[in-house]
Amino acid sequence: MDVNGSVLEHLSRDECMRLMGSVPVGRIVYTRQALPAVELVNFTLDDGDIIIRTDAGGKLAAATRGAVVAFEADSLDVTGHAGWSVTVVGHATAVTDREEIRRLEQLPLTPWAPGKRDHFVRISSVIVNGRRIEAGQLARGSDARPI
Repeated sequence: MDVNGSVLEHLSRDECMRLMGSVPVGRIVYTRQALPAVELVNFTLDDGDIIIRTDAGGKLAAATRGAVVAFEADSLDVTGHAGWSVTVVGHATAVTDREEIRRLEQLPLTPWAPGKRDHFVRISSVIVNGRRIEAGQLARGSDARPI
């Protein structure tokens, strides 16, 4: 516990996956032209894997094919100085099996971005880290200090 009463909790893998499943968007971190790149994407979970749907000819699809990537999802209460963040590091693979694609098309994953989004990327988690911060009494009041 911090002097302002805030509590920082490290989360179990199961809790991390449960929390990730509660939000519709996250950030994928990958390498583009030997530099780090981050994109906001909507996603869903499938048997513990992260599934994103993108343009087959786009930079994201090309850059993540067989790559090690990071994925982050979070939920914040800025006013209450509380929230959680989960980061997954794993291997991204293009889904190419027709049966698997048909099954993934049935998941609740409707692309937000315009255009044709018929390419699925599966991120299998190797490392999962998460933490949650809950604000204490001082952080909620008008005398709050930064966390």
